[in-house]
Amino acid sequence: MRRIIIVALGVALLATAAWAVRAAADGPTRTAAAAAPASATAATDVAEPASAMAVDPHSIAAPDNAGNQKLAGQLARARLATAKYATDLHAAKAAGYQIITHDIPDMGWHYLNPTIQGFDVTKPHALVYERHGNAWQLGALEWVFTAKPATPPMPGATYGSFATACHYKDGTFVPAAAQDKCPTRSPQSGARFNFWHPDLVTLHVWLWYPNPAGLYNGTNPYVHPFNRG
Repeated sequence: MRRIIIVALGVALLATAAWAVRAAADGPTRTAAAAAPASATAATDVAEPASAMAVDPHSIAAPDNAGNQKLAGQLARARLATAKYATDLHAAKAAGYQIITHDIPDMGWHYLNPTIQGFDVTKPHALVYERHGNAWQLGALEWVFTAKPATPPMPGATYGSFATACHYKDGTFVPAAAQDKCPTRSPQSGARFNFWHPDLVTLHVWLWYPNPAGLYNGTNPYVHPFNRG
């Protein structure tokens, strides 16, 4: 029985990696308007503008066969390492991930682990969750950089950005050019100040929720129905 379970897990990981590699190579396949249900709403749960996280429209060429093999291996390792967080936000919090944004439309709720440094495919800097009532589903893994990497850490990687901002303990945030410009309390909620960051380069990897716009795309039309939580 244990052998059967191990074999089944291996098949599932390979199938997921193959789907993600195809998505990375194919790129966007439809627009958000075509993919999202007509009845879905784009309202956000917080007052911050969705433009705080922007997507770089310039794509790096799709990986070749060798790149595909490398990417498949990276995705399999990342999925295995983050499986414990897939539907368990409590496990993510226990591991050090803390809320840094409420829902950003067509992305999700971002949780950052400030102790993780550098790029490690098994240790994403942030986890992006979709919420439905009391249920949480991991959608994307995210890595952040202070500058665009000279060499893509994953084959075919494309990037987005997060503008300089002050973050607060409850996940609210406001733009600010420097930390000394940050209010000590959140203007939205009164929550205590947590940290400030400069302009960031972001790398989203939609490993736990399919994205017709592409593996690395910053937004995902399939999570549009989750925008109101």
